[in-house]
Amino acid sequence: MKRRTAGLWAAAAVLALVASAAGCSSEPSSSSGRTTSVTFGYIADYSGSAALAVAAKQGLWQKAGLSPDLKVFTNGPLQVQALGAGNLDFGYLGPGALWLPASGKAKIVAVNMLGQADRVIARPGTGITKPADLKNKKVAVAEGTSGDMILNLALDQAGLKPSDITRVTMDPSTVVTAFSSGQVDAAAIWYPLIDTIKKRVPDLTEVSRTEDYYPELTFPNVFVTQPDLPDKNPALVRKVTSVLRQANDWIAAHPEESEKVTANFLKLPADQLAGSTKYVKLLSSEELTDLTANGTVDGWFNGLTDVFTNMGKLKSPADAKDYYVGDLYKAAGAAAGPPQ
Repeated sequence: MKRRTAGLWAAAAVLALVASAAGCSSEPSSSSGRTTSVTFGYIADYSGSAALAVAAKQGLWQKAGLSPDLKVFTNGPLQVQALGAGNLDFGYLGPGALWLPASGKAKIVAVNMLGQADRVIARPGTGITKPADLKNKKVAVAEGTSGDMILNLALDQAGLKPSDITRVTMDPSTVVTAFSSGQVDAAAIWYPLIDTIKKRVPDLTEVSRTEDYYPELTFPNVFVTQPDLPDKNPALVRKVTSVLRQANDWIAAHPEESEKVTANFLKLPADQLAGSTKYVKLLSSEELTDLTANGTVDGWFNGLTDVFTNMGKLKSPADAKDYYVGDLYKAAGAAAGPPQ
């Protein structure tokens, strides 16, 4: 009898282990309430965090069976490094870092907004009013960012070479300090950091703007993932992209309110992000789906690869269809509901 009882306990233990193993699936179960954890990088400004702020506020992650671990970064290239090291599942890139997906280091899962915030600015008294005036001037720039991109576009427009300026590379917050204190003549940077600079240097000059190159060039900021994740786990990518689509549509329908939601998410005074939507172009996910289907989005990315090639960032750029997973973006629309 004791032997039989021991056998029954052993069988029960095996069944328990099997049941436990079955419960360790990486896919969420709506019936059990289990969720899948994803790590997601962002930048602490409006464009870099609005979608994540809205997704949290609207409970979109939970509805999709996802549990996000959000990590703040100062720029896009650092997020791509984290993606490559396996420390991040998804992240955010501004347009100046799109050379990284084009070089095979990430896959784009969704367009976020079209950026219009980048500027080359000059201090008063430097004599800099147009791109050609940058020659022989000291210019601060954050390497590999959209500031880097706008600076190179300005130099190219003026027929100048990178060697025609004294380029001072530093991180974005240091650019603000260096420009404000007069350590440099000019800087390549973006809003809302320029708003901070204007409080100290109100009579600065905007030498070059993103809009100067639109629509010949379009500057999308995007969400990205690890290069192999769309193939390894397309279901997860679709779920995350569905959340991003829903957040995007809510933002497009409530632009001013989205500024307040984002400020609250970043623990900033509401007025600090007021007017942020002036520096982006918002498109609904339906519009982005259509623009993906007709090849327009691929054209945006391919147009920028020419810029990055001229900058020396790319030697053998990939075609957008190889790093923008547009089919998964379109498929994610089936799971996305209308904005609330």
